Amino acid sequence: MEQDRSSTVIITGASSGVGLYAAKALAQRGWHVVMACRDLAKTEKVAQSVGMPQDSYTIMHLDLASLENVRQFVKNFRESGKSLDALVCNAAIYMPLLKEPLRSVDGYELSVATNHLGHFLLCELMLEDLKNSQNSEPRLVILGTVTHNPNELGGKIPPRPDLGNLDGFAAGFKGSQVMIDGKKFEPVKAYKDSKVCNVLTMRELHRRYHKSHGITFSSLYPGCVADTPLFRNHYPLFQKLFPLFQKNITGGYVSQELAGERVAAVVADPEYNQSGTYWSWGNRQKKDRKSFAQDVSREASDDEKAERMWELSEKLVGLA
Repeated sequence: MEQDRSSTVIITGASSGVGLYAAKALAQRGWHVVMACRDLAKTEKVAQSVGMPQDSYTIMHLDLASLENVRQFVKNFRESGKSLDALVCNAAIYMPLLKEPLRSVDGYELSVATNHLGHFLLCELMLEDLKNSQNSEPRLVILGTVTHNPNELGGKIPPRPDLGNLDGFAAGFKGSQVMIDGKKFEPVKAYKDSKVCNVLTMRELHRRYHKSHGITFSSLYPGCVADTPLFRNHYPLFQKLFPLFQKNITGGYVSQELAGERVAAVVADPEYNQSGTYWSWGNRQKKDRKSFAQDVSREASDDEKAERMWELSEKLVGLA
């Protein structure tokens, strides 16, 4: 669906991987892309390297691990005078080899701070911008992962996500309470838990705001992007073997460019206007790789937990 440059999309983490190629794909469709990233010089370099026209993008600083910086980003965006027609929450960090937790400037475990809380605040602050879009179908898209769902093969690998009773949230991640469930730090689980929160956020946004704001809220799993820079903090051997495994054994491999095109489709194409949907291109579709609406995990579909997570998140980001 072609757009003119008056349609604007913000993509977080657009300096590499799926975010970069989603930016490229949307620019090719005629959108103006706000590439929201930490490293401005790097982003400019990669935007040029993938052939994005100079007038198709604006680079703005965003550090999701800082709630103050998220607020400053929103202020800067509004001062630019641009309308907002779509928001893509793509950025994520994954640090599986950590022995001890890292904390954000606000004192929260870094994975949940970056992947969930920063995006949660950004979504809430930009709801009015999306509501005021001149586009007939403003959209907010949050990237998902197969690892959030123990019902899928990729989600069965331990440690499995488990938010428990949200004890870490309730304690404000103080002291030893660095995990969402309040238990001992486990870096892989911290990532998976944060992605469950992403899905819960999408579903709760849909429940609270779809009818009143006219925004389509959705998530997607674009397939296994085995060579994504998300894995840059993993063992070098894993980074080498995982793509080979996905290409030759599971058949689940998806290139960064194809994944970016799938994100762009969920942002722009008419068939993805079903709010509250989790779209997937999973391994079950090996022949034609068509998208389908996938059930999320039991925990990610727990409406009571979603509501409590929302309320606790609002307190943690200062919106309560």
